[in-house]
Amino acid sequence: MIAIYLTGTPSPGVGPQDIALTIIGAVFKNGYVKNKVMEFVGPGIACMTTDYRNGIDVMTTETTCLTSIWITDEDTRSFLAAHGREEDYRELNPADVAYYDGCVCVDLSTVKPMIALPFHPSNVFAIDELNADLEDILRSVEKEAEKVSKGRAPFSLLDKIVDGRLQVQQGIIAGCAGGGYTNVMEAAGALKGKNCGCGQFSLSVYPSSQPVFIDLVRKGAVAELMKAGAVIRTAFCGPCFGAGDTPCHNGLSIRHTTRNFPNREGSKPGSGQMSAVALMDARSIAATAEKGGLITAASELDGWGHVPEYRFDGSAYDSRVYQGIGKGMPEVDLIYGPNIKDWPEMSPLTDNILLKVCSKLMDEVTTTDELIPSGETSSYRSNPLGLAEFTLSRRDPEYVGRSKAVDRLEKARAKGENPGDLEPELIQVFDGIRSISGQETIDIKTTEVGSMIYAVKPGDGSAREQAASCQRVIGGLANITKEYATKRYRSNVINWGMLPFQMEGEPGFEVDDYLFVPGIRKALDGDMKDIKAYIVRAGDCREIHLYIADMTPEEREIVKAGCLINYNRERNKRQDEKKFRRRLPEEKRSADMEGIMEITKPAIAGTLESSDCQVTVEPGEGKVEFHLESAVINQYGNQIRKVVMETLKNLEVDNVKLIMVDKGALDCTIKARVEAAVFRAVNQTENLPWGGAIR
Repeated sequence: MIAIYLTGTPSPGVGPQDIALTIIGAVFKNGYVKNKVMEFVGPGIACMTTDYRNGIDVMTTETTCLTSIWITDEDTRSFLAAHGREEDYRELNPADVAYYDGCVCVDLSTVKPMIALPFHPSNVFAIDELNADLEDILRSVEKEAEKVSKGRAPFSLLDKIVDGRLQVQQGIIAGCAGGGYTNVMEAAGALKGKNCGCGQFSLSVYPSSQPVFIDLVRKGAVAELMKAGAVIRTAFCGPCFGAGDTPCHNGLSIRHTTRNFPNREGSKPGSGQMSAVALMDARSIAATAEKGGLITAASELDGWGHVPEYRFDGSAYDSRVYQGIGKGMPEVDLIYGPNIKDWPEMSPLTDNILLKVCSKLMDEVTTTDELIPSGETSSYRSNPLGLAEFTLSRRDPEYVGRSKAVDRLEKARAKGENPGDLEPELIQVFDGIRSISGQETIDIKTTEVGSMIYAVKPGDGSAREQAASCQRVIGGLANITKEYATKRYRSNVINWGMLPFQMEGEPGFEVDDYLFVPGIRKALDGDMKDIKAYIVRAGDCREIHLYIADMTPEEREIVKAGCLINYNRERNKRQDEKKFRRRLPEEKRSADMEGIMEITKPAIAGTLESSDCQVTVEPGEGKVEFHLESAVINQYGNQIRKVVMETLKNLEVDNVKLIMVDKGALDCTIKARVEAAVFRAVNQTENLPWGGAIR
């Protein structure tokens, strides 16, 4: 948990993007908040509206933090009330004495208008710093562009210097980061009575939602922007992932959106086109537009801060959005177009697996954009196999063909066929595997075959689930890395049934080599710190060692099931059996149903005395939900969770909300309290089978 301690008040013209970029620039490269929770606290929060805070918060993903939370106040309450949700308000504040794992102190009054130059949100400079050292800074970006294009397309910035300022070709204010009410109102105020010009620069504005759009129209902001020459688009997040307003070739776009990764906004170096994006706040984009596209800090203009109160109008939602919660219509068929497809079936994990190396990425970091490009791929969002055709298309164009060839073998094996009949190379591979001690009887028909990607540090960027699902649906079975750039991407890898392997040192395998991993299901039940594998090449087998970082019991079962879809299907089947069991007369209930535990009421066990714990269980919402309060959570939280989850699993409880207040309890005490609470919640008071052996 990292405290982001805010003091001071932002200067006029400084917006939420400026504050967010300042924080990203300070913490991204050193990994200070990687996979940690950022908790925004401090007196500086009171000077910002909730809408302004949202503009900062939406950018915190770019720090590689796990998530972020904020203290709440009356402005939060008012914001929720305006949206008809005042009953959801909860006061959130740190305790009088709060301990953190680190702290980032930000004096808001010192933050200047910022710009994140290509090709990452952490490539941050103050705009006045950029203008003071323009040539040297742009030259460094050009060198980075050469690495991105790999000589396939030209890109230059020095030729865009005009009168000591950087001339950009496009401005975009869009999405949940930039299209918010306050940002657009400030931009409209700055451009009132002004002119963006009819030169090479263009400005487009996308309000963040239909209600925001409605209020901007009512208050005249849309008219002022249009009169200044801006193009108003519908409420759409397209520019954020490169699906709208593609910059011109060799162009530079300034955007108040979330990220500016390489090859994101329409760039296709392989086709000879190269463009790039810099991130700025809507206020500085408006100031730049007023200068015809010459980079200008908002601080050079006056008149900021005059934003009328936002009035939410939800009629657009009431008129168009079907509020279907609890109103399902199973009798109505889904309409499938030619580009809408079901998810393909995925096999459960077998005891032994064979991986073919289908791509090897040795870059320092691999972004989710590189794993599955944004932009034109969005039209395939409802077609898993169609979307998967773009996987690694801008990094390793041969990957898809290699992985699909492996997937063909696995599909044949799943049907009971011999994959060696389709790929004679496998016969040699399994002959080599049988030379390994203990693997003399390995069977090709019971060994799952899948593709594998090696990347040094994959997954930087958004939580885009397709970065993992696209690998899986064309045969992906594992990733091997030195580390994962974000926990979000690793979680997606797990949810799609792929093994999140890691390894020390350099990979001793190449594309088209095979890796044999015996006993993987058993390894998932262990500590996973040393998983033996073998590089199989031309009949030769060389031992290597992999490991998997901590996984929850549920995550391990998801991978074993083959993916979260399979896991949920089996869980739902068990829940249906429980419902069926409850409907049957007691004498007709089969023996195999007797072990199922269904939480029917809240129950408590334990005390708040030292060395004890208090466990509360309640009926769940289709899953195990665990909340822990403990003074030693940083030291022993994972172990406590492990004991609780294992006890619930032994009791066959998979639908429960469990709240535990720990006062230093030993494992045996935790187990006993969980068992007692569960037995009370299922009304079992006699013949108590202590120890979890409930059958």
